[in-house]
This record gives sequence, structure tokens and C-alpha cells, in this order.
Amino acid sequence: MIRKEKISFAQIPTELLIVGVQKNCDHIQGWKDFVSFYGEQVEKWIRTGDIDTDRKKLTRIPFIGTHDHLQRVLFVGLGDPKTLTRNELRETFGLVGKQLREMRANKFTIWLESFTAAPIHEKDAAFLFGEGCGMGFYQVPHYKTTSNVPDVHLDEVYFVTDEDVDEIAESYKWGSVYAEAVNEARTLVNLPPNILRAADLADYAVDLAHQYGFEVEILNKAQIEELGMGGILAVNRGSTNEPRVITLKYKGTDEWKNVIGLVGKGVTYDTGGYSIKSKTGMVGMKGDMGGAAAVLGAMKIIGERKPKKNVVAVIGATDNMISGDAFKPDDVITTYSGKTVEIKNADAEGRLILADAVTYAKQHGANYLIDVATLTGGVITALGYDKTGALTNHEGFFDKFMEASIKTGEFVWGMPLTERDRKRIRDSQIADLNNSPGSDGHMIFAGGFVGEFVEKTPWIHLDIAGTSDASKPYDLGPKGGTGVMVRTLATFVEDFAFNIV
Repeated sequence: MIRKEKISFAQIPTELLIVGVQKNCDHIQGWKDFVSFYGEQVEKWIRTGDIDTDRKKLTRIPFIGTHDHLQRVLFVGLGDPKTLTRNELRETFGLVGKQLREMRANKFTIWLESFTAAPIHEKDAAFLFGEGCGMGFYQVPHYKTTSNVPDVHLDEVYFVTDEDVDEIAESYKWGSVYAEAVNEARTLVNLPPNILRAADLADYAVDLAHQYGFEVEILNKAQIEELGMGGILAVNRGSTNEPRVITLKYKGTDEWKNVIGLVGKGVTYDTGGYSIKSKTGMVGMKGDMGGAAAVLGAMKIIGERKPKKNVVAVIGATDNMISGDAFKPDDVITTYSGKTVEIKNADAEGRLILADAVTYAKQHGANYLIDVATLTGGVITALGYDKTGALTNHEGFFDKFMEASIKTGEFVWGMPLTERDRKRIRDSQIADLNNSPGSDGHMIFAGGFVGEFVEKTPWIHLDIAGTSDASKPYDLGPKGGTGVMVRTLATFVEDFAFNIV
């Protein structure tokens, strides 16, 4: 709950106040009023370092005055405000969210003016606080039967501000919407594969559609067979669980034109098929539907924000298992587009699913395409775990996407896709394409394979194999699914003006 009353320090109704501190707090508007309220000791403690002003350092100190409610103040170090960026402030607020969960503090007040630094104003700070704090507050769902600690939620937020409190509350709300969408995507990635199957992912999408009024279509196996989606069917052949093709449509204008297509890989578990992964390489493959989670998270934000854009989301969902009927190297399959593929690697299954999904998105009117997938280990070899790799066939389209990624702080790096790469993808004696030309440029070949089905449609491929899962806690979240690209996809859809060259 967001409280919209404008309050002063003396009116704080919670036990906790959150205050930003800089190397020179005299520059903070209202600082003298705060010192008068808290006591002059606060300035001494800042000088002596008892209150740490270094960026991302948190200091929790009891309130020493007399007040009906206030008991503690959480001082948040911002360092030199001249160098503070939006992303650093978002990450700092992520650490605040973690601290709030640790304190089990579900009601608090924040003095927003203390977190402003040009060009970050109070409304910006409110949005970043809602976003960063909400992401930092997230906890991975678990199934422990011994835990007796009740869950805690952010229930009430109050603002000490001189600005229009309705506008501040609105900014905070939208930041919180972004955080909630990321957290739902994280939860999907973190769910065990025996709990989240293709049908369960489809059920989540249906619930989302009902919540926001999206058009929804769920294709079952019989319908997928009738359409001839050979890529998805090949991957699913070894499974006892049926596949699904999930389509959501958001219509934000009167005419269904300038449609942005978001396509997600939804492999709910990947054994590698007959190109089987090692016992350690298979652990964590419940997260191989991170692309689908990113698309669904973005659609949640779109449903809340209601931009005047048209969006179609398509997700191919299945697991990749082994059985006597599973697809295997040397098979030849026919995709939904009609193009044939020689299977060289049964563990290169995601691109087969995406091939059918992007074709289907185009049939639903997509004029622009972005596919998102945990596609290759090659992107990790090339870029590490903190960068999303990208390919494109249209630099102007990609430039617009990069503007969104810079705004959200989700690092994306473009990789080359040359005609020589395309020739290797097409190198087969018996089919139009082969699904694994080699390991030397694995990320490029995988994404480039999807590009063969995009053809001339402006397109961006995002390989999030490295960024979709965190091996340890980080500023904005815990170990596990990150919900990467949810915010960037949604921001891109909102900002995209279709004026690409």
C-alpha cells in the first residue's frame, strides 16, 4: 500500500526511516531540517565514519530522539552524487530491499530528497526505489518443511517529500510494477521441472491474459501436429508431456499494424536429448525456459502500462527428453516454414523451437521480431555471465533496442553475423539447413539459424544463457533466476517509435 499523504519528519508513522547520505550532506535540500529532527550527533557520526557514506554502504542506527513511532534510521551511502548513475542508484535500492527483508520491515518511510542528484530527481528516485527495492526484496520460493519463518511483504510505504505526493506515489508504483514482473519471471525460472511443465507454463499465460484482457491461444500437441510445426514436435518426441505453443496478443491501437513480436524459448527441462548433457551440465536446466519467462514478464508490464502499441508474444514450450522415439543426430525434420533441417546435435534444440515460433509470430502479423532464449554456452565463453549477447539483421532496429537496455541497466552486446556464418548454417548435403555447424562460433550459428526463418523482418536475437541465472547473490537479487530482459523488453515496447532507418 502506498500512502499518499505528504508528511514531515515529525509525522513519520513507521518504525523505520530510510535516508540517503553523501560525502557532503550539506548539499541535500532539507538537510538542516533533518539534523534538527534527528540531532547534531548525525553529522559527527558521518565525519567519523560511524555512518558510512560510501556508495552502497548501509548503516542502521537507532533513533535517539523522542517520537511516537520512529525507532530506527537506515542510512544509505551514495558516495559522490556527481558520479551517481541511475543504474547505481537502482542497485543501491536493491541492497536496501535485501536489508528490509532481513529486518522483516514491511512498513517504512523514505526521505526521497536525500536520494536525488542531478539528473536524478525525486520522481526518478521514486521509480528506481520501487524497482530496485522490489527486486532486492525477492526471495526464491522453497519447499522446505522445517521453515517456520512467515513470509513478509512490502505493505506500506510513506514518503517525506516536498514534491506532489501523488506523482511520487505514481512513479513508485510503476517501479514496483517492473519489479513484480521481474520477480514473477524469476519464480518461473526457479520452479522445479516436475512442477513447471509446458502445460503449466501455458496455464500461467492464460491467467495473465485473463488478468489483462489479452487475446490468448494455446495450441496442444494435436493442433501443433496439424499445423506441421516440425521443430517443436521433434524436440518433444522423447517426452511424455505434451508441448504447447502459447500466443498472447495485446492490441493498443485501433488497427493491427506495426506489430512487435516477442518470441521466447520455453524448454522447461533440457537433458540434451541423445546428445545428452553430463550429470553436472544437466543441473539447472529447469531454467532453459528463461526466454519464455522474460517474454511473459514483459507482457505483464505491458498489460499494466497499456502502451499504444501492438504486441504479439509467441512461446514454444516443451521439455527435451530421451526415449526410444526421441529425435537424434542424423535425423531430418521439416519445420513449420517448410524448410528442412539436418540434426547434427540434439542438444541444439532451442533454435528448432524458435524457428517455428518466429514463423508463427510472423503469421500473426509481427512486423518486428525479438527472440529471447537461453540458447548457448558459447555466449558465456564469449561474453561471460554478465552480458547478454545479441544478433540482428537491422542496425537501426538494434540501436533503438540498445537505448532501452541502457535505460534499464541490462548490458547487451552485439555480435557479428556474416555471410560466411550463414553459408555454414546452410551447409548440408541432404537438407536446407543444419542445426549445429560447429562449436567455434556457437552463439552466432545458433542465433543465425533463427535468422534463417526471420528472413527480411527487422529482428533481434538475445542469448541470455549467461545472464538468466545468478550463481550467487547480487545487488538486485538472490542466487537463481534473474528475470533478465523483462524490463528491457517492456521499456523497448513503450519507447519504440517505429522510425528506424
